[in-house]
Formats: sequence, C-alpha cells, structure tokens
Amino acid sequence: MVKTQLVNFIKQIKRHIRLHQIGYGVVCCCGAAILILLLIADWFFPLPPPGHDSINVIVVAKDGTPLRAFPDRAHIWRHPVKLEAVSPYYIQSLIHYEDKNFWWHPGINPFSMLRAAYQWARYGRIISGGSTLTMQVARILDPTPRTVQGKLVQMFRALQLECHYSKKEILDLYMNFAPMGGVLEGVEAASRAYLGKPAKRLTHAEAALLTVLPQLPSVLRPDRNPHKAQAARDKVARRMQGVWSTADINDALSEPISALTVREPLLAPLLAQRMKGQYPGKLRIDTTINSIDQQTVETLLLDRVNVLPQRISMAAMVIENSTGEVVAYAGSADFTDRERFSDVDMVRASRSPGSTLKPFLYGFALDEGLIHSESLLSDTPQSFSGYQPGNFQQNFHGPVSVSEALVKSLNVPAVEVLDRLGPTPFVAMLRRGGLKLEFPKGATPNLSVILGGAGARLEDMVGAYSALARKGIAITPRFVAADPLQERRMMSEGAAFIVRDILETGGPVGRAVEGNGSYRGIAWKTGTSFGFRDAWAVGVSQRYTVGVWVGRPDGTPNPGFFGANVAAPLLVDIFTALPDGRNLSPNPVPANVQQEKICWPSGTRLSDLGQGVDIEQLCPLQRTAWTLNGIAPPTFPDRLQASTPQLTFFVDQQSGKRVLPDCAKHAYQQKQLIRWPAGLELWLDADLRQKSLPPEWDNACAASANYSDGNRLKIMGLNDGEVIRQANGGKLPEAKLELRGAHGEINWMLNGRLINGNGRNQTIKFSSAGRYDITAFDNLGNYDRIAVSVQMQ
Repeated sequence: MVKTQLVNFIKQIKRHIRLHQIGYGVVCCCGAAILILLLIADWFFPLPPPGHDSINVIVVAKDGTPLRAFPDRAHIWRHPVKLEAVSPYYIQSLIHYEDKNFWWHPGINPFSMLRAAYQWARYGRIISGGSTLTMQVARILDPTPRTVQGKLVQMFRALQLECHYSKKEILDLYMNFAPMGGVLEGVEAASRAYLGKPAKRLTHAEAALLTVLPQLPSVLRPDRNPHKAQAARDKVARRMQGVWSTADINDALSEPISALTVREPLLAPLLAQRMKGQYPGKLRIDTTINSIDQQTVETLLLDRVNVLPQRISMAAMVIENSTGEVVAYAGSADFTDRERFSDVDMVRASRSPGSTLKPFLYGFALDEGLIHSESLLSDTPQSFSGYQPGNFQQNFHGPVSVSEALVKSLNVPAVEVLDRLGPTPFVAMLRRGGLKLEFPKGATPNLSVILGGAGARLEDMVGAYSALARKGIAITPRFVAADPLQERRMMSEGAAFIVRDILETGGPVGRAVEGNGSYRGIAWKTGTSFGFRDAWAVGVSQRYTVGVWVGRPDGTPNPGFFGANVAAPLLVDIFTALPDGRNLSPNPVPANVQQEKICWPSGTRLSDLGQGVDIEQLCPLQRTAWTLNGIAPPTFPDRLQASTPQLTFFVDQQSGKRVLPDCAKHAYQQKQLIRWPAGLELWLDADLRQKSLPPEWDNACAASANYSDGNRLKIMGLNDGEVIRQANGGKLPEAKLELRGAHGEINWMLNGRLINGNGRNQTIKFSSAGRYDITAFDNLGNYDRIAVSVQMQ
C-alpha cells in the first residue's frame, strides 16, 4: 500500500515537472520573443540624441556665470550642467517628489502605472501621474501626444533610455532639458535667470520651487505668477518630511518667492562670439573671464564713452600676469550701440600703435649694450637719411636721457636709438617675443615703425607688455583654461626691470626724490597714431597687464584725442578698480642691475675717469643711472662731427683764449674736455656752454685754426636738404642757426641776399613755402651753405 502510494506520488511529481517545464518554456519563449522585438524596434526606431533638434551654445565665465547664450531656432536658452554641480537639496526633492523608486525601476514603474490607471478608471480623470523621471526624459527627447498610444511610445522610449544610459546620465538629461518656463530649459538656466545664482547654491525653498516648475512651466513661473509658484513650492516642501528636517521645511515654507526678470546674459559679448567660432560644436565653453572684473571694466567703458562724440568706440583687455588668463575683455564700449560700431571687436583689430613700442626699443637696446638708463640722446631737429621725425608737441628739448625720452615719449631720440639698433632686427626681436607687427603688402621695416608705422593688435600688445612684469618673459593671452601656457622671452630680466622702473617711478632719480608723488604703482605707456586715429594706453602692475584703445573703428581721425588724455585716465581707473591692481612698493632690483654715477656728455662712468683729472671739464654733468650687466656704453658717435669725443687744446695763460703752440705769444696750458654732440651745443645753457666748450681763438692763431681740430665751417641747427613743415594751425616756422669754426666777422645770406644781423647765431623766419638757400661765411673766406624746403599748411 505504502509502496503503491509512493509510486503514484512520484508519478504526480514527474507529471507536474513536465507541465511546469512546458510552462517555463512558453514563458521563456515569449520573453525571448519580446526581447527580440524590443531589440528590433530599438534598431529601427533609435532613440533621438539629446538636443538633436537644436544647437544651443552658452559661453560662461570662470565661475560659471553665463556671458552670452546663443539659442537655437526656437530661441531656447539652456545652460549645460552636471549632477555634481547641482545642489543636493534639488536632487533630494526631485527624486522624492517625482520618482521615489527612480534608482531601481527599469524605466517604468508598474505599481505607479496600475495606481494611475485605477484612479483614472474610477474617477474619470487623472488623480496622480504614473510617469517616471525616465519617462519624462523620454517625452522631452521624443514628444508624443497624451494618448494611450503616445503613452506606450513613451514607455518604449523609457526602456530604451535605461538600456543606453546610466541612471546618473538620465538624471543629467532631465536637469538640462526640463522645461522651466518661457525660453528656459534646465535647472541651471532657471536658477541663473530667476534667482541670479548657480544651481549649486540653491536653498531648500528654491530647490522645491525648481522641482515643481516643469509640471506647469508657464503657469508656475515665479516672475509672473509668484502666488501660484509659492503654493506649488509649499506642496513639494511639505512632502519632504523624513528627508529634510522639520526646521528646514519650515524655513522653506516661510521664504517668500522672489524672482528676477528673465533676461538673456550679455557679458563680454564679443569674446563669447569669438569663442563660439573658435570652438565649433561645443555646447558649453568655459572661459577664464572673471565675471566681477568683466562687469567692472564694461561699466567703466560705458561711463567714459557716453561723454564722447558719436562713433567713438573703446576696447580694453586685462590679463593676469601669473597665468596669462584673460580676466576681462571688452571689444567695444557699448554692444547695444550700433552707431559706435558695437559689433567690431577692436581687441583683435590691427591698428597703428603710435609710441607704445618705445619701451621695447629701449629694452632691446639695453640688452644689446647700446645704452643705459641715462644715456645722452639728442632731441633736436635731425634728418636720418631723409627721414625727419618731429615730436608730438612740435617742440624739442635738446639733450635728454633715455629715461626722459621714454617718460616724455620723445620721437627723435627713439628714432636715433632705432637707427643704431636697426629697424629689421627690432621687428624680429618683437616677433621673437610674440608681438607680430603687420606691414602693408610689399613694405619692409624702416625707422617709422617706432612711431606707429606698422599695425598691431591690442591683445598682442597686452601679451607683450606682460614681459615687463614677468621678468622679461611675455605670455600669450589665454581665453580658455584648457589652452596651453605659451611663454616667450621678450627681453632680459634686467632690461625689463629698468624699463618698467622708468615708467613706474621715473628711474633712479625718481626713486631718490621722496614725497614727490612720482611712484604710481603702475608702469604704463601711451601712444597716438598719425592723424589722431588711435589713442592707446598699455600698462602693468605686479598682478595685471591692461590695454586700452580709443578711436573710431573706421579709422576716421579724432582731432584732440590722444593717448594721454583719453586712454590713460581709463587705464588708471581700471587698475584702481581691480583687486590688488596697484603695486604697494617698487620692485626689488635684480642682481645684474646696478645704480651708478655716469658723466655727460661722454655717457661713461664717473669712476672710469681715474684720479687727478679735471672733473668739471671731463664730466660737466653727472647723472645717476641704471646699468645692466656692468656695462656703461658711451654716448653715440656724433652724427654731424666726425672726430674723437675727447678734445685736447691749449689756452693762453694771460688771455684765456685758445691758441696753438706754434702761434702762441705767451705761456700756454694744455687742457682736455669731452665734446658734446655738435647738434646739442646750441641747446646748452650759457653756464654749461662755458664749461663744456673750448674758449674762442686768439686772433694770433685765427688763420691756422680752421682745421686744427678736424672741423670746418659748419652751419648748425638745420641739415642740408631738410624739409620744414608748419604745425597744424601753428605760427610761421623759424630756425635758430649757429655757425661753427668761423673767425672774425660773420655774414649770413638768404637766397643770395645779405640779411640783417652778424654773429655766430642767426634766427631765420620763413614767411612762405618754397626752397631756401642759406649761406654763412667769415672774413677768411670760409663758408658753408645748406638748402632747405618749407611747406605751409
């Protein structure tokens, strides 16, 4: 009996197993078929990629502040953001309110779907939704009608999403594409537009508000319907029991709704446009711009340009010296004013730099051993192979030092130094340091390059000037943090220090005079191009390099606009407004830079004269100079007088006049002095001339004196072939002349006619344009003649 029952039981078990096997097989076959159908459907109906229907680009500052948005055709503003850059309060409220089971369901929550279907069938309307966050993302990517068929498509898309994306990626998609009212999509765009802050800094109340906003984005906009928005927000906050503390919920409920008016960002607009073109296909471009500094610079430009005539624009750029990062960039003064060529980016435009290249010239000459900071230069009318530069103020200063020439931005001394250095090597040195000048097609570098005879861009100029604050190493401005650091040696550390110290303190003399207000905490140089077309100011402090340009982008002249009166004040304002913009004290002196006493006119050290010499004759003027690498080069050779600088002569001990040993009637004494450049002797004051020039010849030696020291009769003050131009609106031109090497009576002739006044010095006034022949001769028959041309306005 027992055995029979056992056998029957075993048979029943086998029969059930066979039945279950058949059922399992059917289930497995059905599941496999469904899976195959889903794979086929996924193959034939691929998931639309995020943002497939638009290209929405946003350019942001270093802290994430939007600079400018470039919306798609629907004018949607989207601000891409990652999960890590969003407040955890928002993630908590979103998951808890919208989809508590988000982290475990496969894209569809069957319990939520059944509950929603039951409520709909019972009450005839939707009581609660059954959509998961994944389904909401599916509807965003592939909008479907709110029908049963549309819901089925949405469920299929949700399954696709779960297969192709991780949960974190799906959440990222929701945070970036969820509708937030009007043209806004995504939590970051909404937070920036409505609340004026990044989503990373959302409070509990703000997180609840942005959580509920996508449900009815047009109805719940906090800037238009604050009462409805608050009611919806409070509903979310109350549901956060168990996730947030009671205190946090109460704080959220008590916080009033306050929203900004939605405006598209427009900060550094021309830079943003430039970056969009430079990084095609990139939806978010993170720049190095400091949003606060950018707002400061734009405000300063706007305040300044509003008092200037129409069509005048401005540009400014600021870089951080340590990194080369561009912290502020204004390509135009007012992006909304088309009358001021607001769409023209003058940071990138090639314009004549005026005198802003002079610091580099003197820095290169220091490195080449041609000058020291107090080398004697001639600011007098000169002709350099037919090129005759004049100064901006149409006047001359006579003998000047390198420091004075740089601080006063004198043109003739700069051309004199460039003539010694060479225009082509100068341009090559600039290019080596990263500053590429632009010349007209077929043109080659010449002496005019130092006065603006070539084109340069503001951004290149700022990068080059940074060398003065970076021990001689220039840096290429960086607009995106990922850009590589590019550095180039512009000049030596010592040369950079000397040039910067001259511009910042006035050099050794300026440092020595306490309380004179010469220390500015900034080293800057201005420039004005020919015809007042461009006004520049570029400067450095320890932390920043700043460049400013003012003018009309179409190149029209602006009479009365020059670097010192329109660009420099703005430059100083920018430095003052920037944090740590000015230096508190002068920079330390490098080891290879020394402060030494030097002599004028020789240009050499006072200590090199030795013992027992006549200091007043060999060193009539002493200057305190910066020397580089222990080199104190002598003054440039005289352009007008081909003779040795040191002159040995004899003086009659009774008359004090100059004699020669073979014609002296009394005892004589040998003396020495250092010649001043012939072009400068006319500019010396009376006391200095008496100390620096030999006395007049004794009559007994006059006949043999003409060529005793290698000189011939020479008219000084104008050069043969020189062109004299009347200044704009100025008085009639005149020339002060002196005759050298003459003895006895002197006569002057103008165009073959004797003119009034005899003597070494003669002033000639030119009353009309044309050619003038000027002749001077003495009673021994010696003469000199020059021809000049006069041009009137």
